[in-house]
Amino acid sequence: MDSAAIAVIESAPLVGRRPREAGNNSRLNIHGIDVHLQVMRLTTGDGASGFGLCFAGRDEAEPLLGGDVSELMSDDGRIASSARAFDFPLWDLAGALRGAPVYALAAPAEAPIRAPLRVPCYDTSLYMNDLHLDSDEAGAALIAAHARQGYEKNHRSFKIKVGRGARHMPLEAGTRRDIAVIKAVRAAVGPAARILIDANNGYNLNMAKRVLAETADCNLFWLEEAFHEDPELYGALHAWMEGEGLSVLIADGEGWASTALMDWARDGFVDVIQYDIFSHGFSNWLDTGAQLDNWNVRTAPHHYGRHLGNYVSGHLAAAVQGFPFVEWDETSTPAIDASAYRVEDGHVVIPDAPGFGLALDDAVFRAAVKDGGWELRL
Repeated sequence: MDSAAIAVIESAPLVGRRPREAGNNSRLNIHGIDVHLQVMRLTTGDGASGFGLCFAGRDEAEPLLGGDVSELMSDDGRIASSARAFDFPLWDLAGALRGAPVYALAAPAEAPIRAPLRVPCYDTSLYMNDLHLDSDEAGAALIAAHARQGYEKNHRSFKIKVGRGARHMPLEAGTRRDIAVIKAVRAAVGPAARILIDANNGYNLNMAKRVLAETADCNLFWLEEAFHEDPELYGALHAWMEGEGLSVLIADGEGWASTALMDWARDGFVDVIQYDIFSHGFSNWLDTGAQLDNWNVRTAPHHYGRHLGNYVSGHLAAAVQGFPFVEWDETSTPAIDASAYRVEDGHVVIPDAPGFGLALDDAVFRAAVKDGGWELRL
């Protein structure tokens, strides 16, 4: 990479807004309509810039000031371990300096890439907005209507929050509601759409079996975080599904995942790993995804509530073979222009533009820096 010294570092809080309030999941109350981001922009002395989600503070960022980008990122596209806290703005800046999208920088040199890159995505907005309704029919109809709204926005895969009986409803009533919702969503989006369910650890083994058995005709794609990671229970669930003729994948790793999760993926207990794209990091995901490819395990990073994950996670798909979906959390955030992206026939169309292909409104961002952020200058 050519020499380019970092001359300005700016960080600002931004607040995005979803088109619809996100309700409960199995363990948490209403998630709300606002999305809170901390965005950092790095600018070189000659005016090139890159930005991304970054929670590093002023003291942590200060050693980067005056540093050369070539010393922070190697030609093979890896951020130095000492700079991984700045992973996303550095990748975006590297793309700006090289005039290439991040996915082109991240992909193996021999990998064929057709531009624009198209990556499957799923609508992740189907939270438990139905808990105020007494009738299963009414509750299921509401979530099905939300799914249909996503369908009209070109989504063809949908993730449903389940586990109502873990906290928010009596156990039996909540489980019945989960089943009714899954069936209603399947009817609303048609037989070709992929449906994923996410229990946020709100099930036990027997509850998971019951829901999967009673929705067998819905052809579920994966069951996410059925219960806290446990290889004994994973193995039992896999064996039961095989006996039932079900091919539902087991997905896990979004939250406080066990340190043994990768071992369990290697051993065949977990089919999809979901470490958060921001806490795990883009650079780390390149290495993790390569390892999962070797084990024939899928890579599907979580990012819910961080907006920018809609756009950055799909760039991994050019480097990781087993990348099934981008999680799509529909949000708009002042200062961030994502108009180069679009959802089309169930895919995110990723622009062939430098960096992550996003634009930053300078006036809005600078106002946010002055209002609640900070900056460092040479």
